[in-house]
Amino acid sequence: MSPRARAREQPLRRRNDMANHRTDSKGSGTVKVTLVKSPIGFNKSQGLVVRSMGLLRIRHTVELKDTRETRGLIHKVRHLLTVEEQ
Repeated sequence: MSPRARAREQPLRRRNDMANHRTDSKGSGTVKVTLVKSPIGFNKSQGLVVRSMGLLRIRHTVELKDTRETRGLIHKVRHLLTVEEQ
C-alpha cells in the first residue's frame, strides 16, 4: 500500500494544546487586548489580524470574548500585543 493511500485511511489528528501555554483559554469570559507595537514592517497578514480584532492604533484596547479562535489570533501577533485576562 502506498504512503498516500495509507494516509487517507488514518483519521485526522487534532492538536489539543497550543505550543505556548500562556495563550491557552482558561474558560469563558473576556480578554483585554492592547496594541503596543505597530504591525508596519511585519508580514501583511499580521496587520490584517490586528485589524480583525478591532485594534486601530497603538495603545488602543479592546475587550474580546475568550474563545479558541480569539486565542489563535492573539497567538499569531503576540509580539505586538499585551493581554489581560478578566
